Amino acid sequence: MSPARWSERQLALLRELGVQQFWPLTPAGGDVAPAVAAPQPPVAVAPIEPVGGPPGAVHAPAPSPVQVTPPAAAPRSPRPTAGAAAARAAPPAVRRPDGLDTMDWPALQQTVATCEACGLCSGRRQTVFGVGHAQAQWMVVGEAPGEQEDRQGEPFVGRAGQLLDRMLAALGLTRSEADASQQVYIANVIKCRPPGNRNPTPEEVAQCEPFLLRQVQLVQPRLILAMGRFAVQSLLRTQEPIGKLRGRVHDYNGVPLIVTYHPAYLLRNPADKALVWDDLCRARELMAERYSSPR
Repeated sequence: MSPARWSERQLALLRELGVQQFWPLTPAGGDVAPAVAAPQPPVAVAPIEPVGGPPGAVHAPAPSPVQVTPPAAAPRSPRPTAGAAAARAAPPAVRRPDGLDTMDWPALQQTVATCEACGLCSGRRQTVFGVGHAQAQWMVVGEAPGEQEDRQGEPFVGRAGQLLDRMLAALGLTRSEADASQQVYIANVIKCRPPGNRNPTPEEVAQCEPFLLRQVQLVQPRLILAMGRFAVQSLLRTQEPIGKLRGRVHDYNGVPLIVTYHPAYLLRNPADKALVWDDLCRARELMAERYSSPR
């Protein structure tokens, strides 16, 4: 998709903000920022089709049958009881800190910094709590810390963080010091780096989610921007791919949630930046429709 397929309303938003799209400004980023188009008559734009799932698995041909002498019948193991099956299907037990629902920011940050509820604590340099305005209108939720985040203690750093900053600037937002209408709050689903940057396990997510939920309760954002497949699926409790979840407003504990791709994914797949710009425009329009006056 190219900028020519964006609607006049989206392009008008860019002109109003006085910024370029969030493409890198030099060839080092992989492409060059296109200029904002001059006003044109409205053009009908075809709706974006959801991105389909992965292709089906390829099955290897079955091996030729081999005759073997069957071993003596082994004694049958007892069939699992309903109680054992239910225990296997039960969600992981969450070690929820006492008083979490009433913690203020300093207490919550200290609790996260000393958390040992799962095995991720053994390999971290430090926890990655979150940054931004404590009463931000926009909250950005990412996946889990990587190596650079683990070193610096801040989410979204490195090239992915630089791209996120350009995306936010295109909406008139920043992670730098500003008032609550402009400075975002950024957090991750997981506060400790998983070894080798692997996806966290369901047990690890279960231990960390209460911390994120308390951050949402303290910030009270007007909108959450969920970035990346793992973050989206964890927050919405679904296995649906991002391509099928984009294009509509979701809900996270009463807060509107918009789904989009992670900046790190865009560095590998720059053609999908146009899809993300559609998501950002949708989020901006939702905020304008629901909240026409300052909080």
